[in-house]
Amino acid sequence: MTLQDKFAQLEQEDSALLAVNFYNFETLSAVLRAAAASGSAVILQSTKSTINYLGMEVTAKLARAAINQYGVEAWLHLDHAGDSELIKRALDAGFDSVMIDASEQPLEKNLAVTSKIVEMAKGYRANVEAELGYIAKLGQSKDDIAFTQPEEAKAFVEQTGVDALAVAIGSAHGFYDKEPNLDIDLLAAINAATPAALVLHGGSGIPDAQIQASIRHGIRKINLATEVKNAFIETLRKELPTSDEIDLRKIFPAATDHVQALLESKFSMINEA
Repeated sequence: MTLQDKFAQLEQEDSALLAVNFYNFETLSAVLRAAAASGSAVILQSTKSTINYLGMEVTAKLARAAINQYGVEAWLHLDHAGDSELIKRALDAGFDSVMIDASEQPLEKNLAVTSKIVEMAKGYRANVEAELGYIAKLGQSKDDIAFTQPEEAKAFVEQTGVDALAVAIGSAHGFYDKEPNLDIDLLAAINAATPAALVLHGGSGIPDAQIQASIRHGIRKINLATEVKNAFIETLRKELPTSDEIDLRKIFPAATDHVQALLESKFSMINEA
């Protein structure tokens, strides 16, 4: 099943997929173990930074081997790519989905760049995600507001043919300085205006009730990254000072288990929406 087909199924079910970033084998296995334990499908997300760290071929083949090993329904997605060359490499490596992020460019440029990637991806039957509006990235101000508007979303999807759209409704990447307040009414209006699968970026730290409400009103993909990194590293910080173990295969499992437990709770929350 293509990711596009899965999104269509989720639309009928008023449900969503958790899309989780992985950074190494440990975080990859934690995601898939959690999905398997929860009986859930999942999107495995990689970024330019992870690909620079692991290499494109290793990233793709490691993910595929792990998906096969754990027997989980999963798709491999390239998140927040800014250039067509990286996207082409990912598609050639077998990624099921790619995101072109030209959201910080003028609208006309965003339209042109996204349309080009949609055309490129057709030969691969790959899902294409874009972003419209201002969703603060790491290090950017969370005070600026440029929410996605329904008519703009409708026109953007019609002109580009994009499959999925990350919308700005009050979320941000990284940790939140204060509790976010998603604009669910705006989300519902966007969902009514366009058939694209809507994506919630910055899922770490959003209260469960808000995430569940967003699913009921059109979100089909929920991105999670910061909480995964934090859970893994915080566990290592607690374990290392009290251990003289040098075998990383004995040190890493506690961090992997912590991430798995975190994600099992996330899958449960989404499945109950």
